[in-house]
Amino acid sequence: MAAKINPANIAIVLVQPNISENIGAAARAMCNMGLRRLILVNPPRCDLTRVCKMATHAALDVVEEMQVYAGLPEALKEFSYVVGTTARRGGERQVVGSPGRLAEMLVPISAENRIAILFGPEDRGLTNEDLRLCHTLATIPTADFSSLNLAQAVMVISYELFRCSVDPPREFAPRLANRFELDAMYAQLQDVLRRICFINPANPDRFMNNLRHFGTRMQLRAKETQIIRGICRQIDWYGKHCYEQGRTSRNGGE
Repeated sequence: MAAKINPANIAIVLVQPNISENIGAAARAMCNMGLRRLILVNPPRCDLTRVCKMATHAALDVVEEMQVYAGLPEALKEFSYVVGTTARRGGERQVVGSPGRLAEMLVPISAENRIAILFGPEDRGLTNEDLRLCHTLATIPTADFSSLNLAQAVMVISYELFRCSVDPPREFAPRLANRFELDAMYAQLQDVLRRICFINPANPDRFMNNLRHFGTRMQLRAKETQIIRGICRQIDWYGKHCYEQGRTSRNGGE
């Protein structure tokens, strides 16, 4: 099994969040994606009633256990790797990766190291001084408008981390039709198409080869060959039925 990210070693750090509801919504996003540790740095206002209202009951434990620090250096003391998130580029903001690439990069680091992912204030983001404490930066690609709501940004990053924390789902592999089933289906198809004069009975191979190539590209399943054979039987029955009806009508009119 491939290595996975260790969510227990990941902390979401909100630097000077201005809106209590955003703190609660961020906690809820973390809970959705299996992250539990939330750190606030110097929040100018933090109304726990409003925070809990947005966090909902499921994420209340994230709120109850969140830590609050007066300054960023103090909050980051125990962390071995720090990631900054930014929407702005240029100057000191050169090394930038996408959330998906970031999550993949953090897989081996998270095994034995505590990682902090920083999000700045809603109105201005992380400062250059904040970013100097970071090992790497990440940005969330957007269209023309690059500013995201704080909780939305936390959700996007948390989702990519979650994707790297779980085993990929097994792809369903249906039973394909075997050679016996395919040959029987093509033989029945050829017979019924010849009966309804769809192919030239003197040279059916050209059309049937094209039909076989089509079936190969489709990778027919066993159940699908049964459906096609059922259609062939119905066409054959209907052809015989129409023939008998016509013969009866002719005999009755004599």
